[in-house]
Amino acid sequence: MEPSPSTRPAPVPAPVPAPAPAPWVMRRGRSDDAEDVVALWRRAGAEPTVTDDPASVRALCAHDPAALVVAEVDARIVGSVMACFDGWRASFYRLAVHPEWRRRGLGLALVAEAEHRLRAVGARRVNALVVSDHPHAVRFWEAAGYTRDPRMHRHVKTLS
Repeated sequence: MEPSPSTRPAPVPAPVPAPAPAPWVMRRGRSDDAEDVVALWRRAGAEPTVTDDPASVRALCAHDPAALVVAEVDARIVGSVMACFDGWRASFYRLAVHPEWRRRGLGLALVAEAEHRLRAVGARRVNALVVSDHPHAVRFWEAAGYTRDPRMHRHVKTLS
């Protein structure tokens, strides 16, 4: 006699495979990464500024050794973000992902890692500087949970 539907054991769902580990490794950027980081910014199409040079990246690393976060694949830097905290306000600068590594979750992974590091040092809020005429960048930050603050405008002066 066949068991009734109410006494039949429920089917066992197939196991869900664990997600593959990310192909990149996140680490603290170092002074000796400066040339590779600046080259990444150029390849990624970052908006050029007067501080896009290896000396400025080395100065950042000397001033705040934890500020630069890089992602590596096979010992090659494929992503970076500056996560700076002055004790009061946190800011993201220069999020860059190599074009070959875009649309794979690396940008969001860099932001998540940087947020984690900033929380660990007491940051409660973070600003992201985003070039407003780069719609892909604006959409990225919105997808990452950041909202545009219409009350603020950035004013800049280059010091000679």
